Amino acid sequence: MSATENTEPKVEETKALEMTETKPLASSSVFSMFGGGAKKEKKDEDEDRGDNSGSAKAQREAAAAAKGEDEDAPESEDVHFEPVHRLTEQVETVTHEESEEQIFNMRCKMFKFIPDTREWKERGTGPLRLLKHKENGKVRLVMRRDKTLKVCANHYITPDMTIAPMSTSDRAWLWNVAADVSEGEPEAITVSVRLANAENATLFKEAWLKAQKDNEVLFNSEAQEEESKAEESKAEETKAEEKKEEAAPAS
Repeated sequence: MSATENTEPKVEETKALEMTETKPLASSSVFSMFGGGAKKEKKDEDEDRGDNSGSAKAQREAAAAAKGEDEDAPESEDVHFEPVHRLTEQVETVTHEESEEQIFNMRCKMFKFIPDTREWKERGTGPLRLLKHKENGKVRLVMRRDKTLKVCANHYITPDMTIAPMSTSDRAWLWNVAADVSEGEPEAITVSVRLANAENATLFKEAWLKAQKDNEVLFNSEAQEEESKAEESKAEETKAEEKKEEAAPAS
């Protein structure tokens, strides 16, 4: 064979090798156009980094730092401060109801009649109670406002009082008070109460009338005792004057 024939196959082999080597490069460039190669590289980088980046790494570092601070921090001493004022005495709240027992309790709303304006003014809302004295047996009506517990009614149910229904409601009553001391000084007022329903209104009236009846006996007894004492005092004064007249020398 000639020299020219021997060299031609080598040129074809060289071309085949070049095509084989360049073909994968073309495939790689195609994938890189669609992001295939970049994703693989990024994934490899993430796998190489592992948990050493991002919030996981920061959390581990913070936990390690906190643990180190806890271990290195010295134990704090027990700090004790003496109080400036010692509350050794217990203050008792005096309601002036300690010598009484409750015989009736019902929630209602109370009103006071204002003569100048001819209108009813709300007095307060709260429990209305009838309290009976343990020694003398007298019954008084006491009502306190909710929350503040301020007294809005405080008077005896005396024999001269008259309870009457309100013309505008079947669950309300009114009566005149000769001496209510809820404001401190005795005051003549007209009050009314409104109950939750007609049944409660009936129960209240019954308790009110019973308290008035019990008080009537006590008040009448006291009045008789005062009259007797007044008569005895007058008789003693009369005797004393007669003795003076007898002892005086005749002119």
